[in-house]
Amino acid sequence: MPQSASKPFIDVLSGQRQAIPPMWMMRQAGRYLPEYREVRAKAGGFLDLCFNPELAAEVTLQPIRRFGFDAAIIFSDILVIPYALGRSVRFEVGEGPRLEPLDDAAKIATLAARADFSKLAPVFEALRIVRGALAPEIALIGFCGAPWTVATYMVAGQGTPDQAPARLMAYQHPEAFAEIIDVLVDNSVEYLLAQLTAGADALQIFDTWAGVLPPAEFARWSIEPTRRIVEGVRAKVPDAKIIGFPRGAGAQLPGYVETTSVNAVSIDWTAEPAFIRERVQSKVAVQGNLDPLVLITGGTALDRAIDDVLANFGQGRLIFNLGHGIQPETPIAHVEQMLKRVRG
Repeated sequence: MPQSASKPFIDVLSGQRQAIPPMWMMRQAGRYLPEYREVRAKAGGFLDLCFNPELAAEVTLQPIRRFGFDAAIIFSDILVIPYALGRSVRFEVGEGPRLEPLDDAAKIATLAARADFSKLAPVFEALRIVRGALAPEIALIGFCGAPWTVATYMVAGQGTPDQAPARLMAYQHPEAFAEIIDVLVDNSVEYLLAQLTAGADALQIFDTWAGVLPPAEFARWSIEPTRRIVEGVRAKVPDAKIIGFPRGAGAQLPGYVETTSVNAVSIDWTAEPAFIRERVQSKVAVQGNLDPLVLITGGTALDRAIDDVLANFGQGRLIFNLGHGIQPETPIAHVEQMLKRVRG
């Protein structure tokens, strides 16, 4: 792993509060930037962009050049693991991902045990390019999707409003569903370790659909697989810095933090501040939690919302971020307003 002592983002993950919290945005390389749209048009399909190392590196670096964020996150997608497992994965414009569904036990039996990581070599090459281009103080984040969230897309073959197909399978056929989870855990560990080797300074595990699970299922399908991933990565890289994002976890966050041993958790904009300060930020760093819609709004509403995040969490270890990804219609001027407000 690269040396990270002088990176404010990594310092927060290592236990050191920063007077000015480091900043980045989820989906910061994306459609709100005209320079991204230009590269995207050149690349062709979405996966074509993910698997073109030079172009993926370029769009990863664009928001760093424009805004000077404290961290870059490699441009990729959480569904590259199913792709490397030999599943059909494609992205329909305006509709999102489409996969070959694993909607019964017979289909689950066809799931490969190990991914073909040669298919993901372009991601690792993009990481190497970005790390070589970044200033030493800027951190580079690698990531994967949490097994629960990736499995929801694999079972249904697409996103659904409440991911009911995967929830039903987990209730009706828990042993079969566990087979999917186990494969995703094992391959996610290997994928994340390869990202660290390629130059990532830290890792984030995105569990976008964690919030649809009741407590017992959350413990089984969100917390436990994430714990196994963290344990697997740290078995090889003991000081690996890992952020968890179980979106919508709410009152279940303290148990998630305690069991998974992540260095930080990303919180969405609905999190109750006093609860997070007392039960979560007292144990680990927190990341978030500006509402992406107030970033679209701008003006005094944005200033107030930024001030609230800083008042609520700025006295502890904080990485300033959004509560989820930046929206495509966000004005660039509002991002500049946010940066100026946070950094004073």
